[in-house]
Amino acid sequence: MAKGTKRASPGAEDEKSALQSVELSDEDAKKLQGIQRELARAELVIERQAQALLRPVYEKRREIVKAIPSFWRVALLNNSVISYHAQHGADLTALNYLEDMWVVKSADEHRCFTIEFYFKENQFFHDTVLKKEFKFVSPPAAKDEKPDEYGITESSLDFSWERDVELSVTKINWKDADKALTKLYPREAGDSEDDIPAEPGSFFNFFECKADPSDVGLAIANEIFPEAIEYFLGNISSESDSEDSEDDDDDDAEEIDLEKPRNKKRKV
Repeated sequence: MAKGTKRASPGAEDEKSALQSVELSDEDAKKLQGIQRELARAELVIERQAQALLRPVYEKRREIVKAIPSFWRVALLNNSVISYHAQHGADLTALNYLEDMWVVKSADEHRCFTIEFYFKENQFFHDTVLKKEFKFVSPPAAKDEKPDEYGITESSLDFSWERDVELSVTKINWKDADKALTKLYPREAGDSEDDIPAEPGSFFNFFECKADPSDVGLAIANEIFPEAIEYFLGNISSESDSEDSEDDDDDDAEEIDLEKPRNKKRKV
């Protein structure tokens, strides 16, 4: 076998052939979709209950880590998404003044949130708090819906990040023009279909730009904030290995499209 040639898993062709030959009747497809919807509802209930239990623990952690120098700076920079967007020396210096970070879950939709960065007095900006809101915009269909005993509606199951979430913009009050990091290091748009910037510029573009094409907010709210201690200690391994493994698995199998009734960009 030539060096570098990928070797197929034993039986991979048989598995692919078997998947391609699967045919579902309309009745079976409808039953599977119904079960998927029930599973989605159960998952939402669990997530809501988990948030209620986790909040007081996060508040306790918040008080403890305030006494640890650079806790949130270190935790943030140990995430590959954040480290890529905070690559300028001035960003790193500004983040030295970050003394607290908090994520507030929306009361209307727990998958939406507001990120709050709290800063000490610094030479860059006057603001002591910088916020970015990922606001839930209720779809018209939800107006006449009655939540069940767990607060779940039919629209909750059809939640779409692209359709139902609106991002805010926070204007930063820079002290001087030569300290305005988003002007010194602007975000440069890319020409790819996924709208990923060619150059992210300053990390603080996250607050001053409405769009979040690299999912910085989701990385903060869903990955760093809940696992802050692990990130601070450097115990979170790189995601690249697992992503490569998933890509390999995708090469050997095909997905059966059951027209899932819900659309989640990333679990919150």
